[in-house]
Order: sequence, then structure tokens, then C-alpha cells
Amino acid sequence: MNAIEVKDLRKTFKVQKNREGLKGAFLDLFKREYNEVAAVKDISFRIPQGEICGYIGENGAGKSTTIKMLTGILVPTSGHLSVGGYVPYEEREKFVQHIGVVFGQRSQLWWDIGVIESFQLLRKVYRVSEQDFKHRLDELVERLQLQDLLNRPVRKLSLGQRMRCELVAALLHNPSIVFLDEPTIGLDIVVKSEIREFLKDMNREHGTTILLTTHDLQDIEALCSRVIMLDDGRIIYDGGLEELKNRWGTGREVQFQFGTGTKLAQLQSWTAGLPLEWSADNDLGAKVWIPLEINVSDVLGQVVGKADITDIKIVETNTDDIVRSIYQSGSAEKKNGEAAVQQDEGVVTHV
Repeated sequence: MNAIEVKDLRKTFKVQKNREGLKGAFLDLFKREYNEVAAVKDISFRIPQGEICGYIGENGAGKSTTIKMLTGILVPTSGHLSVGGYVPYEEREKFVQHIGVVFGQRSQLWWDIGVIESFQLLRKVYRVSEQDFKHRLDELVERLQLQDLLNRPVRKLSLGQRMRCELVAALLHNPSIVFLDEPTIGLDIVVKSEIREFLKDMNREHGTTILLTTHDLQDIEALCSRVIMLDDGRIIYDGGLEELKNRWGTGREVQFQFGTGTKLAQLQSWTAGLPLEWSADNDLGAKVWIPLEINVSDVLGQVVGKADITDIKIVETNTDDIVRSIYQSGSAEKKNGEAAVQQDEGVVTHV
């Protein structure tokens, strides 16, 4: 069953065209001219129930406009959408009972009252029974460690504390679908990790469908198996994260540290016949670039046991670099012979 279905969804806005000079400003008072700007251009996708999907794109790509249509805030110009079996902008009162929304830069909590009072007000908004509210609140407060924050005014919370409270506010009515728009923006690495673990647990235990928009691709790597990539209002990639890495990654770098001097020529002779690129600054360390079509284990098998190895690091293709390269090319379809990514910084695995 699909939690979200979108077909040929389009949203255009009329933007006033300002004419130059005093005469132009005078004419604008009486006869305004408009340009039509398409923010979302006939996109289609489906998200099955229980999936965590990353929805990414540069600023102005159309992410927030899509989320606002999916949550019923905006009415599409054309196309069809269904969220949890509802058309959001037509059945808003019933629809909102089944979704939760967190906007990282906007709060749904009341600024000057205690956190628990905000939760009580939201209970009434969502028409949650007192018994269900207490059970759900106890579960969320314990999981996100909010016991000491419930009686504090929201304005006295740190950003990380507030975001944890925002998550509770969005989940009090136990929605089946959750939209997260930049939920970890501005947070330190510890709080980000806590929120990611919480979201994974919620998805696993309750089967909650999550659509996540973020500029932090570590959120995507930690949470999402699928990515929808948007550019200039159009979907340029919809598929698995690993498939994206395999399609755009150029290979891996293996870094060796040796206990005793090992010549570069010796390493090259041990791996002769494999299309590898060896380099070394001295006899105690070396790097080898391994194309994707070659298994790392095949290379290690030629070196381990012959050299005095003290440490090995495998540097994987970095998702940030992959996405940057895709946007620079304007397409997720990799051209033959095109260098996809620069190996600037990578995810390091110790062996």
C-alpha cells in the first residue's frame, strides 16, 4: 500500500513584474504585469507505507513547495496527489489527524508557556483522548529524555531541546505519516545522532512513513534507503542510495601503513595485472586507487601476508561529493567517461 502518491504534480506562482523608472512605477500602480514561475514541474512518485525517503535538492529546487502541497498548505496548480488516502487540500480536517509535520525553522510550540502546556493544547487540537495522550506522552518523553524540560517555557530551551520537543508535538496523535523539513538544522552532532536513532526506532516499531528533506546528507545516509532528488522543480533521480553511489562513485582508496619499509615497486609487482593506481610519499605508507569493478578483497589478498602492515583504511565515495557532482552536471544520468566525483573527503573504515 502506498502512503503517498503523486502524479504530474505542478505548482506555479504569479510574480509581479516591476517596470523600470518613475514612469514604470507609476504604470505598476494601475496596471500590473506578472510573470508565471513554475516551482514544481509535473513530478510523479510513490512512497510505500513504512518507508523512510529522503527528498533532497538545492535551495529553490522545489522541496518546500512540494511538502506544503503534500501537507495541504498549498493547492496544486495541476496534477493529483493522495496522502494516507486523502487529498490534502480537500479533506484537511480529517487529513491532519493522520500526519505529523516538523519544520526545522518554524515552531508549533507556544513560546511563553511551559512545554507540557503546549502539548495539552495540541492534544485538544488533534482530539486525542486523555488516556491515549498520557500513554503516548510518557513513551515519547522517556525515549527523548524530556522529563526535566516539561515545565520550562519554550523560549528557555536550547535549540536541541526545542527540536526534541517539536518531534513530540508532531507525534502526540500517533500519525502514520510524518514530514520532516530540516529537522536537524543547526544541531550539534550528539543531538543529531539522538534524533536519527529515535526516528529509526519509530519507523521500525510503528511502521511510520517518513519523508525527510534536509541539506545534511549524513541524515540521508543514516536514515534513508531511497532518495528522490529534485533540481529546478523536476525529479532528476529516484532510487536507492547505494545504487546512486554505485552509479556515480568512481572507486575507493585504500591507505596502508607499514611497520617496515616497503617499496612502491614491490607493491606494484604484487598487484600486477590489476588496473590500480599506487602512490607513496615514503616507504612506510602507500595509497592505492581501486576502480569500482575491482573488489577490495582481491587487492588486499595480494598485499596482506607479504608486507608488514600495521593499519589499513578504506575511504569510500562521499555522498556529499556525489550529490554536488550531479547538480553540477544537471542530471543523475552519468555520461560515459565522465569523472563523477573528486575524492576530497571520504567515509573512513578501519580494517
